[in-house]
Amino acid sequence: MFKIEKCNLQDYLKVRSFYHSLIDEMKDSEFYIGWKKDIYPSPEFLKESIEQGNLYIGFEQDQIAAAMILNHECNDSYERFQWPTQAEKEEVMVIHALGVHPLYSGKGYAKQLVEFAIKIASENSQKVIRLDVLEGNVPAEKLYKSMGFTYLHTLPMYYEDTGWTNYELYEYRV
Repeated sequence: MFKIEKCNLQDYLKVRSFYHSLIDEMKDSEFYIGWKKDIYPSPEFLKESIEQGNLYIGFEQDQIAAAMILNHECNDSYERFQWPTQAEKEEVMVIHALGVHPLYSGKGYAKQLVEFAIKIASENSQKVIRLDVLEGNVPAEKLYKSMGFTYLHTLPMYYEDTGWTNYELYEYRV
């Protein structure tokens, strides 16, 4: 059974290990996610997200199978894009670092995390959910489109783990 909970500080090392293992398992994958250990997601980002109650982990039995971060922070390039839904920063939920470990792929856990994010956004009176996907990450592209997210534009953005790279922008009206 898959259950989603807020991560607490006692689980920091486990969630960091989860992301490291995910990165290791995905490095030779057909669909490169671009993440690098301790760069994205960084230890500081993970700790800050846990402290602010923004990091959620999905468990299968006692093992972390999936994780994501939900907050209002975004890449600087988001500010320069003309989003179709006008909203203040605090009315926009952004999904970060959503990942399902390959050992648990194909079970619908990513979909359950996105459904959970939509529920949280709705409960917190968010107008919209936004995110970006590394261009070519076909599984993520298919997931978000199948869940009602609208692909808007491909934009070069800078992240420490990938440098300047093309990312696809998606939006979901809550």
